[in-house]
Amino acid sequence: MSKRAGAPTSEAPRQNRARAVSELLPAIHGAAFKRFGFVQSALVTRWAEIVGERWAAASAPESLRFPPGKKADGVLTLVVRSAHAPMLQHIAPEIVERVNRFFGYAAVARLTIRQGEVAKPMPRSAPPSLKAAPPEIGEGLKVIADPELRAVLESLAAGVHTPRGLPRIS
Repeated sequence: MSKRAGAPTSEAPRQNRARAVSELLPAIHGAAFKRFGFVQSALVTRWAEIVGERWAAASAPESLRFPPGKKADGVLTLVVRSAHAPMLQHIAPEIVERVNRFFGYAAVARLTIRQGEVAKPMPRSAPPSLKAAPPEIGEGLKVIADPELRAVLESLAAGVHTPRGLPRIS
């Protein structure tokens, strides 16, 4: 098939450039989350912030289903460890309120609980500092208040300062 000149195309124009993986990831995991009932992946990734560390260790959101044509009054399904199910059933109104506060509107009207195994959340920590900045760099980095930012900038400066050459194999 040949395309006629001026015929509309359904594809987006190519950008003819290499793209970072981080540009592609939101589209990839967004499609996967929508398939399993999540409109916003932030509900899964920020679950511990929404309900607290204690309840996040015992539960995980499984799906968020809305009535057809609506984006409100949905049903949130949680997977809960069996021993914690009665307590989570008891605090279900508080969880619904916290999720709705997270969304900023009445996204969830009802909560259902399914007993099952909950994966342990991965701990998030700041990357360790690799090396201190060489004294030749000066005092410019020492005034940065954020320790994580300072550590990253110091390791970047140390990497730039390191002489390039062939790697040594011992």
